Amino acid sequence: AIKAFQQLLYVCPDFARANEVHLRLGLMFKVNGDYETALKHLQLAYLDSSSPTLSSKLEIRFHIAHLYEVQSKHKAAKVAYEQLLNEKQLTPQLKADIYRQIGWMYHSIDSLGEKRARETFAIHYLQKSIEASPTSGQSLYLLGRCFAGLNKVHDAFIAYRNSVEKSEGNADTWCSIGVLYQQQNQPMDALQAYICAVQLDKSHKAAWTNLGILYESCSQPRDAFACFLNATRTTQESSSVGQQTTPIGGKLNNLQQRIKFLQSQLAHAPMPSITSKRRQLPSIEEAWNLPISAEMSSRQQQQQSAQHQRQFQKTPTAQQQVIVGPPPPYPNAQAAPIASKRFKTDDVQRRPGQPSFYLTQQQLQMLQYLQQNQANLPTHQQELLQQLTQQYRLMQQHQQQLRLQQQRQQQGQRGPQFPGQQQQQGNGTAAGFQAQQRTPPSGTVAQTGFADSTGNFPAATGHTQPAAGMPFKAAGTTPTTFQQDFVASSAPSISQSDLGVTDQELRAILSQRDIATTLAENLLKQFGTDDIDIKEEVPDVPTSVATTPVSVVADSTTNPQKSPPMKCEVSSTSNAKSIIPKREIKMEPVLKIEKLFEGDQKPRFTIDMDSKQMIEMCKSMDSKQAPPPCCILVPDTPPPCPPDCPPQRLTREQLQPPTPSVHLENKKHAFSPQLQEFCLKHPIAVIRGMAAALKLDLGLFSTKTLVEANPDHSVEVRTQMHQSSDENWDIGQAKRVWACISHRSHTTIAKYAQYQASSFQDSLKEERDKTAGIHNFSDSDSKDSVSNNGTNGKKKKLKNNSKTLRFGTNVDLSDERKWKPQLQELQKLPAFARVVSAANMLSHVGHVILGMNTVQLYMKVPGSRTPGHQENNNFCSININIGPGDCEWFAVPDAYWGGIHAQCDKNNINYLHGSWWPVLEDLYKANIPVYRFIQRPGDLVWVNAGCVHWVQAIGWCNNIAWNVGPLTGRQYQLGIERYEWNKLQSFKSIVPMVHLSWNLARNIKVSDPKLFELIKNCLLQTLKNVMLTLDYVKAKGIEVRFHGRGKNEASHYCGQCELEVFNVLFIREQEKRHVVHCIGCARKQTPSLQGFVCLEEYRLSELTQVYDAFIQHPPPPQQIVAPVVATTSS
Repeated sequence: AIKAFQQLLYVCPDFARANEVHLRLGLMFKVNGDYETALKHLQLAYLDSSSPTLSSKLEIRFHIAHLYEVQSKHKAAKVAYEQLLNEKQLTPQLKADIYRQIGWMYHSIDSLGEKRARETFAIHYLQKSIEASPTSGQSLYLLGRCFAGLNKVHDAFIAYRNSVEKSEGNADTWCSIGVLYQQQNQPMDALQAYICAVQLDKSHKAAWTNLGILYESCSQPRDAFACFLNATRTTQESSSVGQQTTPIGGKLNNLQQRIKFLQSQLAHAPMPSITSKRRQLPSIEEAWNLPISAEMSSRQQQQQSAQHQRQFQKTPTAQQQVIVGPPPPYPNAQAAPIASKRFKTDDVQRRPGQPSFYLTQQQLQMLQYLQQNQANLPTHQQELLQQLTQQYRLMQQHQQQLRLQQQRQQQGQRGPQFPGQQQQQGNGTAAGFQAQQRTPPSGTVAQTGFADSTGNFPAATGHTQPAAGMPFKAAGTTPTTFQQDFVASSAPSISQSDLGVTDQELRAILSQRDIATTLAENLLKQFGTDDIDIKEEVPDVPTSVATTPVSVVADSTTNPQKSPPMKCEVSSTSNAKSIIPKREIKMEPVLKIEKLFEGDQKPRFTIDMDSKQMIEMCKSMDSKQAPPPCCILVPDTPPPCPPDCPPQRLTREQLQPPTPSVHLENKKHAFSPQLQEFCLKHPIAVIRGMAAALKLDLGLFSTKTLVEANPDHSVEVRTQMHQSSDENWDIGQAKRVWACISHRSHTTIAKYAQYQASSFQDSLKEERDKTAGIHNFSDSDSKDSVSNNGTNGKKKKLKNNSKTLRFGTNVDLSDERKWKPQLQELQKLPAFARVVSAANMLSHVGHVILGMNTVQLYMKVPGSRTPGHQENNNFCSININIGPGDCEWFAVPDAYWGGIHAQCDKNNINYLHGSWWPVLEDLYKANIPVYRFIQRPGDLVWVNAGCVHWVQAIGWCNNIAWNVGPLTGRQYQLGIERYEWNKLQSFKSIVPMVHLSWNLARNIKVSDPKLFELIKNCLLQTLKNVMLTLDYVKAKGIEVRFHGRGKNEASHYCGQCELEVFNVLFIREQEKRHVVHCIGCARKQTPSLQGFVCLEEYRLSELTQVYDAFIQHPPPPQQIVAPVVATTSS
């Protein structure tokens, strides 16, 4: 879904429902934990006023506030929530959500004040939430949590019971009920509550953990072991509020240790026998199949059916009641019942009118007891067990029939239906076309918020992020069984606007299986069931229903002049009036898609045209239409996407190729053209002895010299875990992961130098202690870091004694006044490797791009990591190790970056701005080769365009690095491809490729045919866009003012979407500062462009002159030079 939406916005940024797309993308990225991207999309949705969205502006603001909360920006979230409460247009449901979030933050966030006062505020806000929306099971659950925290057990039980009645399918509630039962020493009741929780959510870590502790306290280690094992298998990403419930007996920081203990205990324990003493609790397998849990499951299905009908058919609640027992756990007490501390059942006997095979509460308890002791039952009790089991099955079947019968009756009372409409239920879920909620021609209609048990309102939903104190709705609170029946109908008398296909029906058609609740589906429930604007097309001539194929037209909301209408025919041979259960459909409908007209009527621009021809062509186009999106790739290129890896299977040796390297012996070799050719030929290359050959004074970049020069200069610090270079463990030290822990802070060169020196002294002391026989195991020893295949003992030592380190990164050396000696020393490098050179594309940008066309310094201690990445816009990079220690490098050829991108997706990490450290075994399994080598002091590493790489310091050292752009077609091609892919990913390209291309056209003579064509095409596309934009703005009656450009003025980016804005700037004041907008964002805020000032940086005559003057030149004559001897190193 994310990929499809991104491609939609890329090919059509002016899509009429773009704000809706941004909103959905924001929610999906939030579910995935990519908060930075989520915030960007939510803000774009909020700023877009060009078309209506299913969520109001206030609801989008709520989502943004909630995003701050899950990012642990609690004060910002609280301020945002409180500002929302001041709005007069708040709906009761939205107000309830805001109160709930603030209340829970007061309960769980220590920084919001003293505990007693916080709890008072928490209860107050949660009660206000319940007042605003009395049907919210989630607020009742959280209120119960607050009461439980204050040890008000009676109030907590009442709140939990009310929550269960409102939203029974909440695993968090059942887990908390289990905690209370366990605290009240009612283990059987606690067991049943925990079982309810894990059956609703099999990955509920807290419920599995608490269940394991319960079994352990009842001396059932085998069952405890199984529960702890299930707890560790759940992923961290599926954490929720309930999973943050503190387990009885304290939080188990490392379940692995408990599992190992139980494992060793069980290994020496005798096998259980029939003569063993009776267990206090049924085993986990028996508990899972207890009838009380089956009843809970049945009741949950009934409740979901009732919710579905209330939500979409608006039937009175009284009609939805089904004769069924109370929800568990209202179990029999192990000890004496305490009226104020437990839930009671009101149904002890069968109700009047129930069939004779219905089980009473006593019979259910007897069935439960017999199932628990099934292995030791005498013959007569086994017969009784069979009889009760058969009765229980009959009772379940009868209840299901009652539900289906009642639903049919309700449909009959629903009022007249449109001709040809069929309604059918499947698996307790209402389905069929909805006559009450038709899609208006102007757009789509859906719920205005997330679906709660009875109403629709936006809420923090789903098992999303493990953020502290973050309440969520549980997966079961919304109907999620999409087993609707496929209905085919065709009636000549129905107009298109009378029929709509619901979201659920669309899913049933596309995927003929029951779709389980997922995180994204749960969160995106707010978009309702009829917001996809697909309508039935009626034949002009009435024909036989049995033989007429259903024709479906996708009503596109895009501009009809921009995309040709498509005719989609669904071939179907089914009778429209017959109801076909979904399970009987073996094949999906065949879609026949064809254009209604052929040929592209738009004028075609080519690089062979001159500027006059372009002007004439632009004048022939409609100036009232906004200019189409500008893409600088070759015309007709599909949206950019990560490439597939090369198909050739590699051997183990090929997966670990030797690194191309060359050893320089003198200055002549360093300046040889063959050296540059050697570097450009390989994905990565290490040039040994570069500093010695050129007599570079590396001491100028030593920590001592840096402190003497500028002690207060700023250093960005990354706090990381110390691990060996080929390992990367999660924060709990339990498993290998891709996510690389790296927290940002800032210090000064002097303070970091002090840390670097003390780290070295500590290491020397540890070495002396080892030599003296004092075994203080330390993972700061560089030998552990270099080891490629350390022993298991070393890995355990590293894992159990891991500690953090601080890596000084991104030290800016761009200021020539501060760092003149250092920058002058680098002028000794050959031209292709210099920071500033006519042969370096980045020297033609015309302004500073920190770290790219300026030098950056890195100050390291052993274990310091630069996580995996490609350079910005795929430019080449230079890295020199200053020493005294070594660095270890890992690199993957650019042809395989799509494979690494896929691995990042698999591990739920953003490839572009996430922090990741690849697991080598994962790469080898995916057939991805990895270069691996050591960079010693004085060695220069050349990273070619697009090469993926990650680096770890072995010893104490400093490094300097910058980027270069060789004037080759390949470098430029990779640069613009990443520029466009960044655009698709809503990621800012810090290299302004359009601005750079125009400067290259002014400054250099190009002989490379590929490079010429690519640059010329960029000039063509952007000049055409400028012409069309100016015509459009003038047609709107907006004055275009000439602004010009100052010397070294930075390129401009849109303040909303962060795209590069070239030449035509739309300026508007925001928060007391003037903000640049692209034309797309300007139109979304104000379609008429009123309130914007339009500025022009270059006169059109100047641009056309540069365009016409940019021609291909003949190549210069070749020089014959002795070759450089190259070697390879592993």
